[in-house]
Amino acid sequence: MDEVVVFGQLVAVVSVGVVLAIFATKITERIGIPAPAVFLAAAAVASDLFPSLADHVETRSVERIGVVALIVILLDGGMHVGWRRFRAAAVPITVLGVVGTFATAGALAVVAHVAIGLEWTPAFLLGAALAPTDPAVMFSVLGNREVGGRSGTILEGESGANDPVGIALVLGVIAYATEADGTVWGVAEEFAVEMAVGLVVGVAGAAALLWLMRHSSLPSRGLYPLQVLAVAGAIYGIAAVLHGSGFLAVFIAGLLIGDERAPYKAEIESFHTSLASLAEIAVFVVLGLTIDVTQLFDEGWWLEGVVVFLALAFVLRPLVVLPLLLPSRLRRGERLFVAWGGLKGAVPILLAAFAVLGAVDEASRIYGIVFVVVLLSVLVQGSTLELAAARFGVPMRTVEHVGFEEAGGSYRFRVAAGSHAAGRRVRDLPLGESGWIGAIVRDGAPRAPKGADVLEPGDEVVLLAEPERVGALRRLFERA
Repeated sequence: MDEVVVFGQLVAVVSVGVVLAIFATKITERIGIPAPAVFLAAAAVASDLFPSLADHVETRSVERIGVVALIVILLDGGMHVGWRRFRAAAVPITVLGVVGTFATAGALAVVAHVAIGLEWTPAFLLGAALAPTDPAVMFSVLGNREVGGRSGTILEGESGANDPVGIALVLGVIAYATEADGTVWGVAEEFAVEMAVGLVVGVAGAAALLWLMRHSSLPSRGLYPLQVLAVAGAIYGIAAVLHGSGFLAVFIAGLLIGDERAPYKAEIESFHTSLASLAEIAVFVVLGLTIDVTQLFDEGWWLEGVVVFLALAFVLRPLVVLPLLLPSRLRRGERLFVAWGGLKGAVPILLAAFAVLGAVDEASRIYGIVFVVVLLSVLVQGSTLELAAARFGVPMRTVEHVGFEEAGGSYRFRVAAGSHAAGRRVRDLPLGESGWIGAIVRDGAPRAPKGADVLEPGDEVVLLAEPERVGALRRLFERA
C-alpha cells in the first residue's frame, strides 16, 4: 500500500505540474514571454527551494528524456515545415545548418577562451553546444505565427537541420577530449558518417512510413497517429545503431511526409503537435531541475553566461549569418530577422549534459554557462521576435491552423447499383494519391476498409479527398 501511495503522490504532482504548465502557456502568450523560459526558470528555482526534486533527476535520465522529446519535436517540426517550404529555402537552410554551425562554434570558442579563460578544448565544446538553434523554442515561438517570405521557413528549417550537426560535432569533440587517440580527422570522419547515414535512413524511413500511412488498415482511427510515432522511433533507432544521426533521420522523415496526403492526416498532425507541446514542457522542466541556481552565482557562472550571450546574440550570430545569407537574395530586413532569431533552448543544455556524462574537464562550468545563455536567449530574443519582425519589415501574423478534415475534406457517398464502384474491390478504385476511403458503412455498421473489400450497392463510404475532386468522385460512386 505504501508503494501505491508514493506512486500516487508522484502521479498527482506530475499531473498538477503539467496542468499548471499548460495554463502558464496562456499567461506567457499574454505577457509576451515564451513559455519555455518560464518552464526552465520555474523548475530551476523549484529545485533550489525543494532540493528533493533534483535528487530524483540524474543526468543520464535527463539525456534520455531529452532525446525522446527531441524525436517528437523534430518529427512534428518537420511535418509542420513540409518539403515544399523547405525546398524553397533549402540552400540557406543547409548553409546555415552546416557552415553556420561550424563557424559559430569556432567563433564562440575564441570568445570563451579569451573572455572567460576556458582552455581550448572545453572552449570549443562550449561553442559546439551553443552553436545550434533550438527546435523546441523555435517551433513554440513561431508555431502559431505566419511569417511572410522565406525568413520564417529558414529559421524553422535551420533549427531542425543544425541540431544533428551540433550533436555530431559535440560528440566528436567529447571523443577527441576523452580518448587517447582522438584526432581532428576523427571528429570530421564521425561527423560525415552521422550525416550521410542519417540522411539515407531518413529518406528510406519516410518512404516506408508514407506507404504504411496510405495502405495499412487499422481497426481504430486513434491508432494511425501512434503508428507514425512508433515508426519515427524506429527511424531514430535504426539510424543510431548504424552510427548515423537519428535526429537528422527523424527530421528528414517529417519533412518528406509533411505535404503528402494520407488517411487521417489531420488527426495525425493534431496528435503530434499536442505530443510535441507535452515534450517541450517535459524537457524544459527536467533540464531546469538539474540546475543549482545558488552555484551559478557562487561560482560566477551567471556572469560568464551573460558575457557569452551578449557576444553570441549581438556580435557572433550576425557576423556569421549575414554574410552566409547574401546569396539567398533576402531583403536586408529579412537577413537581420534571421540573425536575431537564432534562439537557444533544450538542445544546447542537452549537449552540455553529454559533456557532463563524458566527464570532460570543466563540464559543470560549461553546463552552468549554457543554462544562463539559454535562459537569456529565450527571454530576450524570444520575447522580442515579434517586435524584431515589425522593426525589420518582416510580415508576421497569428493564425489558427485548420486540419484537412476540418476544412471539409471528409465526404460521404452511397454506392449506387450499376455505378463504376459497385462490385469493385477497394484497391481497384481509381482514387489516385489524394483520395482514401476511411470507412465503409454496411447495414448500418461501420467497418475499417481493406484493399480486398468489394463494394456493394447500398454501401456508404466515408471518403477523405481534396475538395476539387469531389465532383469526379461523386460520379464514381453515385452514377451508373
